[in-house]
Amino acid sequence: MRVFLAALLVIFLAYAIGFVVFVSGLPPQMRAAPRADAIVALTGGDERLDTAVSLLEHGVGKRLLISGVSMETTKPVLGHISGGGQRFQCCADIGYGAQDTHGNAEEAAEWMRQHGFHSLILVTSRYHMPRAMEEFSARMPGIAITAWPVDQEGIDLGAWWLHGRTVALLNREYIKFLVSTVTTKLAHA
Repeated sequence: MRVFLAALLVIFLAYAIGFVVFVSGLPPQMRAAPRADAIVALTGGDERLDTAVSLLEHGVGKRLLISGVSMETTKPVLGHISGGGQRFQCCADIGYGAQDTHGNAEEAAEWMRQHGFHSLILVTSRYHMPRAMEEFSARMPGIAITAWPVDQEGIDLGAWWLHGRTVALLNREYIKFLVSTVTTKLAHA
């Protein structure tokens, strides 16, 4: 029984340390936009869409893919809610095929190949960026991927330990990150 309890304690401590390292390693928000061939935004919050559209409108990338869009949502609606202008009208593509981060990466990889792009700026939430980078890097070896993390309203990453909802969100994301890391490594071994 002692061996079992000791093993459980070791597993718990390893998980807790890994979780704290994961949260401590979340990327900071970017200040200056680098140039890239493409911008890819993953759906899941207005901040992601607004940031990606602003980057496109300011000429940071040639085209924008918004991946994981609901079938009921049209390009004109997305342009309206995100403040998209002329560049949005000509140079934004809507991806309806992705249901999760793995699907986002597959959808974006195909889109990148179709356009012959070699670099992209990936826009998603800060807490989601490690898993997104893992999935995108696995699907697009040789593509230069720049993370552009955004903070989402109502999620306090500065004092995350004080907010049960944020701790729960980060815990779920850490578990998904661990699963993603294992599955991508196994798939490309």
